[in-house]
Amino acid sequence: MRSVFRFAWLIPVLATLAHAQTEKVTVDRFFAEALAHGQAYENLRVLTTQHPGRLAGSQSLEGAVVWAQKTLGALPLDRVYTQDVMVPHWERGAPESVLLLDSAGHCQPLAAAALGNSGATPADGLTAEVVEVKSLAEVRALGRTRLAGKIVFFNRPMNPAVFRGMTAYGEAGDQRNQGPAAAAAGGAVAVLTRSLTHALDDVPHTGNTRFPPESAAIPAAALSTLAADRLAAALAADPHTRVHVAIHARKLPDAPSHNVIGEIRGSEFPDQIIVVGGHLDSWDITPGAHDDGAGVVQSIEVLRLFRALGLKPRHTLRCVLFTNEENGLRGAVRYAQLAREEPGRHIFAIESDNGGFAPNGFNFGSTQGDAHLRAARWRGLFEPWGLWNFSKGSGGADVGPLMLAGVTIAGLTPDSQRYFDYHHTAIDTIEKVNPRELHLGAAALAALVWLVDTQGL
Repeated sequence: MRSVFRFAWLIPVLATLAHAQTEKVTVDRFFAEALAHGQAYENLRVLTTQHPGRLAGSQSLEGAVVWAQKTLGALPLDRVYTQDVMVPHWERGAPESVLLLDSAGHCQPLAAAALGNSGATPADGLTAEVVEVKSLAEVRALGRTRLAGKIVFFNRPMNPAVFRGMTAYGEAGDQRNQGPAAAAAGGAVAVLTRSLTHALDDVPHTGNTRFPPESAAIPAAALSTLAADRLAAALAADPHTRVHVAIHARKLPDAPSHNVIGEIRGSEFPDQIIVVGGHLDSWDITPGAHDDGAGVVQSIEVLRLFRALGLKPRHTLRCVLFTNEENGLRGAVRYAQLAREEPGRHIFAIESDNGGFAPNGFNFGSTQGDAHLRAARWRGLFEPWGLWNFSKGSGGADVGPLMLAGVTIAGLTPDSQRYFDYHHTAIDTIEKVNPRELHLGAAALAALVWLVDTQGL
């Protein structure tokens, strides 16, 4: 009898070891299933070829809504449904044109893409001298005496010395997001911005800009980085260089759209929700493979992986495909509003909206402590699959409104070195996405969701 008690201490140790082995086996199963039988890449092929240019208000976006319902319904799930959302409706119109004029009257085309919310030029365009600036502060300092009647050219590159592309993008983004409105306040007639990318090429990157409700939207376009360099060189040679801009955009009344949602009902806590999601819309000029077709198909794949492995989540697992992230965030705001009104509560939400490149970790946001430190206890399960980074962050734009309501949120963090080569461009095509990298990201999302579901965070 005494010998039995002598080894009683082994019982909890063995139980802990067995639990750890079960964790590893299940996490590895997610990755093995995704890499061997993943459907995310094929789903991405269909989404990007049949429904490119999924901008809010477009028929392409609403076609993608129907596709998403059918794709989720085929898994099958316990419930697939939509949420009605009214979204902004801006249209680019006929192709824009930016021409660099020399003193002899010759013109050189500059590769450009109108920014979302841009106003229109007169039908035959406008011509004006250009003032080059590097910051919003410089615009404010120049004021109307220098800017009235001019085209303002924001030419601050993304910082090449910053490791994370998203950080450099955020630091340089004010000239696109706020620059046109600041220039308009100074009397400028149009704005050109340097595309937000480290790449040196002739591919312009669009994106949204904002004008105050009381301000008229002036024409605004992004130049490719090579075009920006050509314009800067011309201005250095002749400060009175002129540019001709023709933009044919228009703003229409808000249009109906939808968030698309698929659910696996929780076996123990059906009123407690875990969300995994991405945004279904893209810019009008792009197939949107990395932004954010990748996040959409990875989120769908998470639910497929649970079904394929025969795993029944304890909490309700919800795939949310948000509408209108690119130029309004209306889908995210509407989802968070309805989440507050429904019974039960959200306990975790994660999104993928940083491209379909090889994942290296997750970032976590929480109003209730350092969630990334708690999640880091699982690092050893992910390291064999290339994920090591458990950092503090803000999750992502679409789950951000949920964090304000007290929900712990997260975002998948892929390698970021190539993302801004394609972001918001016509070359964001499926050929730029590696199937194995895409499926690794889906497996990482599924594994983290399973760990949160079974252990909490």
